[in-house]
Amino acid sequence: MVALQPIKIAILAMGGEGGGVLADWIVNLGEENGYFAQTTSVPGVAQRTGATIYYVELFPGAENPLTPKPVLALMPMPGDVDVVLASELMEAGRAVQRGFVTPERTTLISSTHRVYSIAEKSAMGDGRVDSQALIRHASLAARQFIHFDMEKAAQESGSVISAVLFGALFGAGVLPFSRAQFEETIVRGGVGVKPSLRAFSLGAEMAAHPEEAHKPQSAESAPFNPKNKQVVQLLARIEHEFPQHTHYLAREGVRRLIDYQDPAYASLYLDRLIKLFSQQGGNDERLQRALVRHLALWMSYEDTIRVADLKIRHSRFQRVRNEVRANDNQLLDINEFMHPRIEEICETLPKNLGKWLMRPHWIHKALRKFTQKGRTITTSSLGGFLQLYLLAAWRRGRRTTLRYQLETQRIEQWLSAVLKAAQTNPALATEIAQCQRVVKGYSDTHARGLRNFQILMDIVDSYGAQLVPADLRELREAALADEHGNELRKCRQRLAME
Repeated sequence: MVALQPIKIAILAMGGEGGGVLADWIVNLGEENGYFAQTTSVPGVAQRTGATIYYVELFPGAENPLTPKPVLALMPMPGDVDVVLASELMEAGRAVQRGFVTPERTTLISSTHRVYSIAEKSAMGDGRVDSQALIRHASLAARQFIHFDMEKAAQESGSVISAVLFGALFGAGVLPFSRAQFEETIVRGGVGVKPSLRAFSLGAEMAAHPEEAHKPQSAESAPFNPKNKQVVQLLARIEHEFPQHTHYLAREGVRRLIDYQDPAYASLYLDRLIKLFSQQGGNDERLQRALVRHLALWMSYEDTIRVADLKIRHSRFQRVRNEVRANDNQLLDINEFMHPRIEEICETLPKNLGKWLMRPHWIHKALRKFTQKGRTITTSSLGGFLQLYLLAAWRRGRRTTLRYQLETQRIEQWLSAVLKAAQTNPALATEIAQCQRVVKGYSDTHARGLRNFQILMDIVDSYGAQLVPADLRELREAALADEHGNELRKCRQRLAME
């Protein structure tokens, strides 16, 4: 006689995604159809709204009075899980890392969308984990790997991701229950039945037909078909004056700088690039791509005007409503904690006034004391919105501000260092161009990045053409690894560049 074995299911979900509801559905599905069922949960570390492992075991024979009541496990064990359901791609990666997924046994079902971890978001550089690498590793680790963007499917159906996962679980064909039994479970739940059934159907269809879920998406940028004559002229300049390999990045740079300031500012961007490309060594393709990208990023630096503009955009209000799943009939307050330093206030003023206010007189001291405490602005209220609206409207006077004068000076010094290096070593010039990555963010973050950037530029000035490109790259990556400069200091010591 073959001994009966339980079906072991692990669910890895984050807060607010309905992981507990999904576990309850699976338990109810089993209990209503002749199975013993048990569920437990193990809360995880409070990252990305808190990740929790729900564990379900189903054992057949509950309808047979002769079947002894089984003793079911309380938590998953490595190498001993039949099905893993992950509500986000990184959670699937964690399941693989913990050994819950095995190629001989486990069906892995995961959404491919990402909710970035604290470590990814706080990195000075691009700290994101490669999603394609996660998918490759998960494919190798699992017996069957079903994956698609379940968050998108949930939004399309007006439901939550747990219902899509439940549908994908049916579509995977790994449980001995019919579609009707799955759907009856949702109906018995009695909450959000219609949208949950829509999400279930979509998840089941995508899991059963993975070729539809993985149709290649176009990588082209959004259409940019302007009617403004100035913008048309800018695009024509790119088409006729720039090398083909820079067209995409240059168009994106123009788009960004028009959004940031105006077409005239985007024209200045193109003028600077044309001047750089025409200099000795400026025809190196890798250097040109780096300059097109990083000059646009630096010219769209984050000042108080930019921050205010981004916080009151309709797209941001809509994104927040979507994140908290507020419907059109619900009121939503958005409170912004603002803590500008006195430096940000002075730099937002016209150049001469800003310089005067930066001097250590009694008005400066009073203002500094006033700015020591932050304040909360409710941007969803009329008063709060108007405060940031008026600040954002000051972008018309951005060219007169102290911050604009300072950033222009820094940009010109950086470009001068790039050009000087390009005359003898385009590879070194490219590394200098990419040092712009260190300068980013707002307020204290920007100040720390600028300090590390200046250390790199001092090294460039000191060593000149003798500086090895690989050494500068290593120094730059060290600066990006730690905003406080500790890793950069260690790297300088290791390379004897103190």
